[in-house]
Amino acid sequence: MHEESLHHWQHSHTFGQHVKRPGETRTLIVIAITSVMMVVEIAAGLAFGSMALLADGLHMASHTAALSINAFAYVYARRHAHSKSFSFGTGKINTLGGYTGAILLSAFALVMAWESVMRLISPIEIAFNQAILVAILGLAVNSISVVILGHHHHPENEHEHHHDHNLVSAYLHVLADALTSLLAIFALLGAKYLGLVWADPAMGIVGAILVARWSIGLLRSTAQILLDRQASDEITTMITTSIESQDDARIVDLHVWAVGPDIYSATVSIVTHHPKLPNHYKALVPGNLGIVHTTIEIHTCDDSVNS
Repeated sequence: MHEESLHHWQHSHTFGQHVKRPGETRTLIVIAITSVMMVVEIAAGLAFGSMALLADGLHMASHTAALSINAFAYVYARRHAHSKSFSFGTGKINTLGGYTGAILLSAFALVMAWESVMRLISPIEIAFNQAILVAILGLAVNSISVVILGHHHHPENEHEHHHDHNLVSAYLHVLADALTSLLAIFALLGAKYLGLVWADPAMGIVGAILVARWSIGLLRSTAQILLDRQASDEITTMITTSIESQDDARIVDLHVWAVGPDIYSATVSIVTHHPKLPNHYKALVPGNLGIVHTTIEIHTCDDSVNS
C-alpha cells in the first residue's frame, strides 16, 4: 500500500487548539492593567512610607503571577497544538491552567482567613484614609478587569458544557480581588465612623469563605476532566440510543471523556449479528455532542458462545 494513500485515513489531533482563544487576549490585557497598578502602589508605598499601599501592591503582584500562569497555559496549548507528544491535542492544558489557578485561589483564601483571625485576636491600628483610598483604587482596577474577563457562556451543546477553565480561573482571581476591596470599603467605613473595629477582620473572614467556595468548585470541575471522568449520563444515553436503534447492534463498552473545552473523545465497542463498516456507526453518533475523536470496535455476535 502506497504511503500517499494512507493520508486519506489519517487526521489531525489539534481539535482547534491551535486557534487563539478570546480569553488569551483578555487575560493579557488584565495582566497589563494589574501590573501597572502593582508598580504604582509599590512605588507610592515606598515613597510615602505607607504600609497599606505597599501591602496592596505586593498583593497585586501575587495575582499578576497567578494570571501569568493562565496566560502561559493559553500560549503553550496553542503553540504545541500540532505536537504528536499529546495523544489528544493540548486541550487539557487549558484545564490544567484552571486547576493551578484554583489551587492558588485556595491558598489566597487561607491567607485571608489566617490574617483576619490574627487581627481579631490582636487588633492593629488602621490608617483609615489611606486604607480606604487603596480599597477604592483596588475596586476600580479589579472592576475593570472583571468586565474584561466576564465569561458569558453561549453553549452550543445544551446537554453538557465545560467552560474555558483557564478563563474562569483568571476571572475568579480578579473577582476575588474586587470582592475583597468592596468588603474592605464597607468594613473600613464602619470602623472609622461607627467604631466597629472588628468589622474589618470579620469581613476578611467572610471574603475568605466565599473565595474558598469558588476555588473548591473550580477544583472539582477541572479535576474531573484531568482524571478523564466519564461524560454525563445524558450524553452516553444519546450515543447508546442512536446506535442501538439501528439493526441489532448493541453497545457493550462505551467511554466518553473531555479532551478540551467542549470537546470529547469516545471509544465504542459494538456487538452485532450483521456488522457494518465503522463509518456507518460513526455517522450515527449525534453531531451536536462535541465529539471530535471516535474509535469504533466491532464484534460479530456468535450465538454459540452463549449456548
